[in-house]
Amino acid sequence: MKPSAQGPGGTGTGTGRVRAVGPDEPAGASGAVRVPAQPGAADVNREQRDQVRDRDGGERRDGGDGRVRGAGEPGGAVRGEHTHSEPPAPRPRVLVQRSSVRGQVLDALRDALMAGELRPGEVYSAPALGERFGVSATPVREAMQQLAVEGAVEVVPNRGFRVVRRGDRELAELAEVRALLEVPVWLRLARTVPAERWARLRPLAEATVRAASSGCPATYAEADRAFHRAVLSLAGNEQLVGVAGDLHRRAQWPRAGTPAGRGRADLIADAHEHTALLDALIAGDQDVVRALVGEHFGATP
Repeated sequence: MKPSAQGPGGTGTGTGRVRAVGPDEPAGASGAVRVPAQPGAADVNREQRDQVRDRDGGERRDGGDGRVRGAGEPGGAVRGEHTHSEPPAPRPRVLVQRSSVRGQVLDALRDALMAGELRPGEVYSAPALGERFGVSATPVREAMQQLAVEGAVEVVPNRGFRVVRRGDRELAELAEVRALLEVPVWLRLARTVPAERWARLRPLAEATVRAASSGCPATYAEADRAFHRAVLSLAGNEQLVGVAGDLHRRAQWPRAGTPAGRGRADLIADAHEHTALLDALIAGDQDVVRALVGEHFGATP
């Protein structure tokens, strides 16, 4: 067994490799993989090391505990081996600690975009961003490709990625599409979902208020999407949740000229619309719900 493996973007020990851990070393050290200790030559009965062929043609060897096993299984067993009616030994548990470097870089890039640290119209290369985050260019390039799918950046051949300039017209179009998609669903759910199920969303609505009070656009954007996602999930339509979530994220990217997005006061006002909507939904007040939904999405239901 080779004790090292290359993960995406260099996960594991920090060098992009997963190494075996010694018997006295903690399993979680440096993202390593614990490899079960193998029996030494002194532990193997020489008579039982003679090669034996089972009915499937697999080679069987002694695993150091007196049992005869074949190659390929823990201790050397293969499928179909003869174990003299003994129950098969359990496969040793492998303890692996991994982190998604690509996912972490993607989150960091989204935060940088929301905070205006990556400016609209500017081109950024994967190697330069990788140096900034202390990783190789590969996970940065993969994360930027995802941001390109989301419409936040565009690929510039042989140069890198350009942050997209978002104009008022594009954001207005996104808001209109979101309203056409979500408003009817909210109104239908208001008529069909019982009050106790709406009450379960209270922590998420309150989380948006706390996030808005922090003044951090990236923190609020995440809390905002979580609340809307939970509401739409009540419809039981995964495609709806996915499409609406993509539109929501696109609508959150800052417009050109205002790289940091909306101010703290605007975020707080938007968050309080969540709690007001939830109060009306729990109370079953359809008229208030209709008015608040229209206001929240900038639409006339």
